[in-house]
Amino acid sequence: MKPSVALVRTSIVTVLLVTGLSACSSSPDRSTGTSAQSGGESVSIADYETPTSAQNDASQQKQSTIKVKQSHPRKYTVKEGDTLWDISSMFLQDPWYWPEIWSKNQQVENPHLIYPGDILTLIYVDGQPQMMLTKPMHKVDSVDGALPIKKLGPTIRREGLDTNIATIPGDAIRQFITKPRVVTKKELEEAPYIVASDDERLILGDGDRVYIRGEIDKERVRYTVFRPGEALIDPKTDEILGYEAIYAGEAHITNYGETASGTLTFTEREVLIGDRLLAQDKSKVNNLYFPRVPDHVIDGQIISLFDALFGIAKYQVAVINRGSRDGLEVGHLLETRREGATVNDRYSRKIWSDIKLPDERSGLMMIFDTFDRVSYGLILESKRVIHKHDIVITPP
Repeated sequence: MKPSVALVRTSIVTVLLVTGLSACSSSPDRSTGTSAQSGGESVSIADYETPTSAQNDASQQKQSTIKVKQSHPRKYTVKEGDTLWDISSMFLQDPWYWPEIWSKNQQVENPHLIYPGDILTLIYVDGQPQMMLTKPMHKVDSVDGALPIKKLGPTIRREGLDTNIATIPGDAIRQFITKPRVVTKKELEEAPYIVASDDERLILGDGDRVYIRGEIDKERVRYTVFRPGEALIDPKTDEILGYEAIYAGEAHITNYGETASGTLTFTEREVLIGDRLLAQDKSKVNNLYFPRVPDHVIDGQIISLFDALFGIAKYQVAVINRGSRDGLEVGHLLETRREGATVNDRYSRKIWSDIKLPDERSGLMMIFDTFDRVSYGLILESKRVIHKHDIVITPP
């Protein structure tokens, strides 16, 4: 039986309509040339650019280096006093990779801003670790057994500037941000100094009146009192990289002249006749450091331990012989290593066979203050005591 002409015509029209609709739905709106209209929203084609093969290779290479700890918690609730570094250390062997597992999560606009009460859950997407953030649920009272209906609208979220958790423990370096300095020999020699006290005492403290010789800026009233510390010497070249200025206290200048006078408003240690003055540093403690590995090779040594004689450990401070001229920046991470000793192999067939033992990792340091030729670093991890002259290198 042959199909009727009407039926054939209906089938042809249906096919044409479906084909036309499919073409329209798969083609961009040519009237704009750059965007397609859908539901009243304009979506830029640029938002859907296909990554290049080089970008994909780099991303896959970085993802492959992320190692999750076997003992990591499945879920963790952020508490007051937590730091982003400590939380990341619970989940990752290398905590500085936290932006890689959080940056792809649409829930986390800024992976460095996490708040107490937030719930973090480690999940896997396409075989790669990803951190999921959940905001805490607030209890809602029901009305007659039914949940109340709340009309949502634009609101303003009020939070203090320091409500988010810190990246690293700020208290560990707060005293170092404005206190220790590295000065040149010229700055040391030209700095004004305390020449006498009101009651002729040699050891001074809070509230004592002091007299000062040297050039005082009359536009300033607050000065830092410091004591010249040891010369910072490069152990390999014997070059003097600067002099440490050891913080002693603060002074308020009240009278200016050839011999100025003022009052000690605060002392952290005893102030002595001969101690010098520097203009007060008004820098503020940065609550958001971004620890990251330098993109170039750093190879240096620890040249000074702050307020320590034998060695330091976690959350203590060291000075290294590399600075901004070497490309170091605030937030850079460096691995500390104990240099391997040279020992005699008594069992070797060769007479007096000396061998050098391999260097051993001792900890991890984050640079928080840089000068031209030296930098201050906070020890974030320590597997063993860290000593002066230990090696610092870019983490492998």
